[in-house]
Amino acid sequence: MKAFIDYKNYYSPEQGPYIDLQFQFVAYTIQFAAVDSVLQAKVAVTAVVTSEPSGDTVYTNGFVLESPRMRDSIVEDFFDNIHIPLQPGNYTAHLNLTDIFSKGKSLEGKVEIHVPEKISSVSISDILIAEVATPSNNPESPFQKSGYEIIPRISNFYSQTMTRIPYYVELYNTNQIQDSTFGLRQQVISSATNQVMPGFSRFTKIKPEPVVPIFRNMDISKLPSGSYHLTLEIIDRSNKTIGQAADYFFERINDIEMDQDVDNIILNPEFQASITEDSLKYYLASLVPIARPAEVKSIMKTLKANSPDLCRKHIQQFWIQTAGNNAYNQWLIYKKNVALVEANYGNNFQSGFETDRGRVYLQYGQPNTIIVRETSPSEYPYEIWHYYKIKTFSNKRFVFYNPDLVNNGYRLLHSDMVGEQQNYKWQEMLVKRNTSNMNVDSSTGTSQYGSNSGYYYKQD
Repeated sequence: MKAFIDYKNYYSPEQGPYIDLQFQFVAYTIQFAAVDSVLQAKVAVTAVVTSEPSGDTVYTNGFVLESPRMRDSIVEDFFDNIHIPLQPGNYTAHLNLTDIFSKGKSLEGKVEIHVPEKISSVSISDILIAEVATPSNNPESPFQKSGYEIIPRISNFYSQTMTRIPYYVELYNTNQIQDSTFGLRQQVISSATNQVMPGFSRFTKIKPEPVVPIFRNMDISKLPSGSYHLTLEIIDRSNKTIGQAADYFFERINDIEMDQDVDNIILNPEFQASITEDSLKYYLASLVPIARPAEVKSIMKTLKANSPDLCRKHIQQFWIQTAGNNAYNQWLIYKKNVALVEANYGNNFQSGFETDRGRVYLQYGQPNTIIVRETSPSEYPYEIWHYYKIKTFSNKRFVFYNPDLVNNGYRLLHSDMVGEQQNYKWQEMLVKRNTSNMNVDSSTGTSQYGSNSGYYYKQD
């Protein structure tokens, strides 16, 4: 059973501060049953909110959520939203979700909540991203916001097919501004360079009111792959920010070619001195593990051109686009890591950065823990890497194994990181060293693997 949970902070002049606790239930992990000739899921939801650090209970709620009724076998994710009044402070929401039609299959979790001080000052709500938004004035809907019914988008990942980010915010107490108008500034800032992305800034003049709802649809079709922050700021006539900015972090994959005028690139002597002539192609190819798909194509094109000058310009420009003014220092750090993975993971057939372990190390950094099992009578040699944090993800693991038993050729067998290879039969694959005829796809396969790999995998 899977569900995604988030919360957003809001303020009502009549009722005070409150949060919207948002739920997205992943349909394929929940049992749907026939109800009046249609399919429907039912989930029992229990929410208990405690104040921190005292642990005192300040809110409780329990109910059965019924999904929309669906008339065919293709079921879709469904959503819910709970309005919870909370005074400024820190809280923990303790949640229990039970699938009623699946013999009580349940999921427990908790969400840390912070309600900021924004009761009496000029401020902005959190940024609400819409999965679906339709005009509506239904007061009974839990998704109602200022004339719209907004189904929240909880995921912050945007694929190439997603060309817009529809968002909603509320501006509070702007009537305290001693002017006839104020400004709302929208910017998209690169997480890698901390630079404002050109073409995505917007400034709007607005008349002061106690509450000003804003709904916009931001075009990201030309935003290249990367990690970004959408920021919104209330500013006065002198361009000074009033209150705290609203911030929304998101990741974008967009495989578009970025034109580069290589003729106008001026080579930095210090940068170029760090790369010898005979290692140009090696270091250009070493960028593949951290490059976007469009950048990989461009790297391959440059390698085929067999031009040392073009290779130098490509490497330098890559780091300028990646790290801005800190390009040279970031390149030296990366170069050191390339040497490290070459020494530890390279073999007779692959450079270190071409191996699975080398690629993961360069892409995600050094793991917090590594469990190494090189000898076992029943298993292939394997390693389990554990990352406490990768960007916004926590507790991610990678399992590598060496089925050839030679050449240090470990391959990625399984990972629970988003976008990586997932193989939930990985334990059976490990023990195929002495059980080569075992069918790992069999639903009656053994649950006894004769190893401690599962235990090691779960260690924190």
